[in-house]
Amino acid sequence: MIGGPYFVLTVLGVLGTGLVAGVFCGFSTFVMKGIAALPPAQGVAAMQAINVAALTPAFMAVFVGTAVLCAVLAVVTFVLWPDDGTVELLLGSALYLFGTFGVTAAANVPRNDKLATMDPGAPEATAYWSTYVGEWSMWNHVRTVSSAAATVSYILALT
Repeated sequence: MIGGPYFVLTVLGVLGTGLVAGVFCGFSTFVMKGIAALPPAQGVAAMQAINVAALTPAFMAVFVGTAVLCAVLAVVTFVLWPDDGTVELLLGSALYLFGTFGVTAAANVPRNDKLATMDPGAPEATAYWSTYVGEWSMWNHVRTVSSAAATVSYILALT
């Protein structure tokens, strides 16, 4: 069983990946559905406001801090190569770093950036809105599953 500071890092990994999974799950299960039900101009304006509000220090500390923690766990695991939990720790780190953090940077943020440049009432925004909702939501589902799977993987490393 994992012990000492390594145990603490892994528990923090469980907490961070689980919190992020919960946020993304909320978006996948009801936030985006509610926003998508609005008229396009209102949906665009709402999502633009959410994207600005999401950049709070609290959320960014959890989201980015968890990525840093996952990277530290991966490096420490490679260096120490513990007898227990190695595969689970590396898998959990990879799931979060690539499936959650990486997908955010490569898929969700570019869509958010494009949406941010649009006037909510413009025809361009109305035309883009349904594409945005579908693509953004699909990638958010990936982030949700990846962060939840990372949580499970870290929990398995502790057992």
